[in-house]
Amino acid sequence: MSLIYLDHHATTPCDPLVLEAMLPFFQGQFGNPSSPHFAGTRTADAVQQAREQIASLVGAQPGEVIFTSGATEANNLALLGYARTARTTSSRRRIIISALEHKAITNPAKQLAREGFEVITLPVDSQGTVDLAAAAEVINDQTLLVSVHAANGEVGTIQPISQLAQLAHAAGALLHTDAAQAVGKIPLDMLNWGADMLSISGHKLYGPQGIGALIIRHPRRTQLEPLALGGGQERGWRPGTLNVPGIVGLGAACTRAQQLLPIESARLATLRDEFEAAVLAAVPTAYRNGNLAHRLPHNTSLTFPGLEADALLARLPTLALSTGSACDAGTVEPSATLLALGLSRDNARATVRVGLGRFNVDEELRHAYLLLVKQLHELSALQAS
Repeated sequence: MSLIYLDHHATTPCDPLVLEAMLPFFQGQFGNPSSPHFAGTRTADAVQQAREQIASLVGAQPGEVIFTSGATEANNLALLGYARTARTTSSRRRIIISALEHKAITNPAKQLAREGFEVITLPVDSQGTVDLAAAAEVINDQTLLVSVHAANGEVGTIQPISQLAQLAHAAGALLHTDAAQAVGKIPLDMLNWGADMLSISGHKLYGPQGIGALIIRHPRRTQLEPLALGGGQERGWRPGTLNVPGIVGLGAACTRAQQLLPIESARLATLRDEFEAAVLAAVPTAYRNGNLAHRLPHNTSLTFPGLEADALLARLPTLALSTGSACDAGTVEPSATLLALGLSRDNARATVRVGLGRFNVDEELRHAYLLLVKQLHELSALQAS
């Protein structure tokens, strides 16, 4: 059998309908949306439609969508852009993140610490859920921004964003959430959540790579220092000629996700649960990670004590799995996320992440189970001999 792709946290294939929507904008409809003539206004209309599609999916207004190259840039713009502007408008210097954030959050936070901001990291429990009591203790009148991801990309835990937003707003702070792993997988609602800024990335929801957005509630009241200087595109916060094919693709991906979300979430959760149950029955020492009651429907994180996950995956060339975040691939250190949950270093190294996707079918999961369990048993036998 050909490759079975079960690494949809890392990236997703572009949906054929999304690609179809993009193609006209590479040649026939190639105008610069900033141009005043018909070629420009036609593409400007397509960009506006994409803003509407994105806003509809995340519970925002079209004018609140700022296009970026992806969630990494959106996260940097949210943290660095907002904090640096606030240096001249506010005395608040506290930035709060969680222990499970992606490097696109932790590295900007470290940079802000070097610039004189106080960065506090919230602990999580053994299931990967942010400790709300700890958050309540440190979110105060010195807090400028709280940034916690909507859902974790390794163990799938969904965070209590609305409660964190309430704590932030009560202290006069803003709440940013990195929703790259959640968008298109669970319902997003910025308004009801109370999120002030939200980041998404196209390639995580069957759209193109190289496009994303930072959605900002009340953008006229929220000022950001741009990361780059140039023209006035995207309120001047993200200058440069707009990536129209990518933007159209992101909009189409959001519409497609909105259409499929109720059915796909249930289908993937069922496939995931059946796969998990079969593996755990075949390997009694294995266990799951994350908050099993509040997790992404397509995610499972499985630990196989006594085994090396890298060695296991090397024996599975036709099965695309991972040991953690794709952005940490190649590192020798165990997953910081798993360590934050309390796993030992050995068990963190014995953990495999499975991410199901839109185009996976029952037969693939059954075959993946057989391949995985066969290699688990063979590797265990080798280590025991």
